[in-house]
Amino acid sequence: MNITCSKQVLLSGLNIVSKAVPSNTPYPMMKNILINATGDDIILTANDVTIGIETKIEGNVETAGIVAIDCSMFTEAIRLMPDGDLNIVVNDDYSVYIKYGNREQEFMIRGVSGDSFTYLPDIDKKDPIELSMMTIKDIVRQTGFSLKNNNGSAESTMSGYDFNIFGDYMRVTTLDGQRISIKNIEFDREYPKQEIIIPGKTLNDICKILPSDAEKKVNLYITDSHIMFEFDSTVVVSRLIEGKFISIEKILQTEAKSNIKVDKKVFSDTIRRASFFSKENDKKPIIFETNGNILNIRIANDNGNMDEKLEVEKEGDDIRIGFNPKFILDAVGAVDDEEITAYFINSITPMFIKDEKENYIYVILPINIS
Repeated sequence: MNITCSKQVLLSGLNIVSKAVPSNTPYPMMKNILINATGDDIILTANDVTIGIETKIEGNVETAGIVAIDCSMFTEAIRLMPDGDLNIVVNDDYSVYIKYGNREQEFMIRGVSGDSFTYLPDIDKKDPIELSMMTIKDIVRQTGFSLKNNNGSAESTMSGYDFNIFGDYMRVTTLDGQRISIKNIEFDREYPKQEIIIPGKTLNDICKILPSDAEKKVNLYITDSHIMFEFDSTVVVSRLIEGKFISIEKILQTEAKSNIKVDKKVFSDTIRRASFFSKENDKKPIIFETNGNILNIRIANDNGNMDEKLEVEKEGDDIRIGFNPKFILDAVGAVDDEEITAYFINSITPMFIKDEKENYIYVILPINIS
């Protein structure tokens, strides 16, 4: 194989496919990427079976060929090269030579045959669901923080994004047992009703390699066991999480008895100050107590306390309730509105933070303060 491409283009492609290279695996081939230059294109591929990524990069193919090479080692070597065009030459024994400039030099890394490399599964590309790149980034930003961390254990439904398609709109839900995050997305056409669970790592990794472009689209192709994301010159194929997502319909139908409306910045700044007294080894709850249009926010531990009153717009009954301040900050930080509206039922049921159209809904379980 003999190909030529710019250092920056090659590094960009390697950065994309590296998201599918596991950091710790007993299978040496999974640490590799495949460089496929058998046609007119140069295609980089990585696949750890759970997620696979393929991207095309610009360059010249002088001699066709395929090679598998350690992703980490090859990426580090390319970073050390001078800027400009690089010439990659692969010999019959899969020695990979990186050549640059006009100087006499030799830089060689040993590759292996790509015969045993696992290619991406074939996906039937029919009737794609279209989402903008910015919408996918917003899904991760506004709901990803309430994914359950598996800590290396088997994947559970709570470690994924639930995509529930209701025809002309989709509800994306994440939850971790103590809170629920929901984002509702309207479509400009009808799609078949279906529900899938996408691994959290998959969508988080896609978010990292997507440009922030509100106009460009990502096509989603869904099968019984996989989902494909197609954008620009990149394809990502991921397994879906098996199982049924926890039903949240009854929770969403709960009727609130009171609500408060408050300036987002003032509210979040106050919660952030209160978080000073809620540390990892001493997670004291933050207490909300309303008295008319005054919201009293306080917290105390052995090192001190905070007590602050905010003016709010309140409807309904007064409430006294406690929360983990981090959960409130996560939700409020994901809201783009200038005002926050929180809804309450009583001191032992969840608080809802949502807008009037329910484009977003955050459900946070209280902490017992009795």
